[in-house]
Amino acid sequence: MQTNPTHTSLVALGDSFTEGMSDLLPDGTYRGWADLLAARMAAVQPGFRYANLAVRGKLIRQIVDEQVETAAAMRADVVTLVGGLNDTLRPKCDMGLVRDLLTEAVERLSPHCKQLVLMRSPGRQGPVLERFRPRMEALFACVDELAERHGALVVDLYGAPSLGDPRLWDVDRLHLTAEGHRRVAEAVWQTLGYPAEDPAWHLPPEATLPPHWVARRVADVRFARQHLLPWIGRRLTGRSSGDGLPPKRPELLPYEAL
Repeated sequence: MQTNPTHTSLVALGDSFTEGMSDLLPDGTYRGWADLLAARMAAVQPGFRYANLAVRGKLIRQIVDEQVETAAAMRADVVTLVGGLNDTLRPKCDMGLVRDLLTEAVERLSPHCKQLVLMRSPGRQGPVLERFRPRMEALFACVDELAERHGALVVDLYGAPSLGDPRLWDVDRLHLTAEGHRRVAEAVWQTLGYPAEDPAWHLPPEATLPPHWVARRVADVRFARQHLLPWIGRRLTGRSSGDGLPPKRPELLPYEAL
């Protein structure tokens, strides 16, 4: 880990997690941890530049095909790559292919940036995580191996108790709240060697009384109708929530241009 780091640029690659869902701004756009991180880095480095190539719903092959070459050409000081989790949540997933594609992405990016950052993605507690846990942990083992081989940093969000807390997840149960994204930004910030602003980011919020049984069942029904069924529908028809959407910030420009 660096001390007193000096980074002049950041490029973020990935899917909805890096795009910033569900950290919704008043104008209808999403902010998210990468934007928050860029704002902090820009505050300590004049002329700081930032690009975010992430698009919701992208699988690791799409990230490799659509984002990696563009990011490598930008030759940023810091590149963050988070991908593959959408693949693990599909009914059919070839983990060997996922590992190969993630390896390809790392091998193509690492020579063209000063610091590559990988992540062990967060996972909300509950039955969905339990069902897909073996795939997720296989993905994270690959992340650890690639980081060691290529000198990348790994941000362990999966092992952070705070990010397993359901209160830090949006009603869709797939994306972090604004507070969740803030904690991820803090985790990456510290991993890059910057002084901690929130040393306890990994600790869960203070305990609160759980909602009553009726409230939980109402929330379950609302979740199924508004989020789960549409998600299943997209999986069955081969569609993605990101179809036709451009990257949120496709060019490496000064952060002030946001």
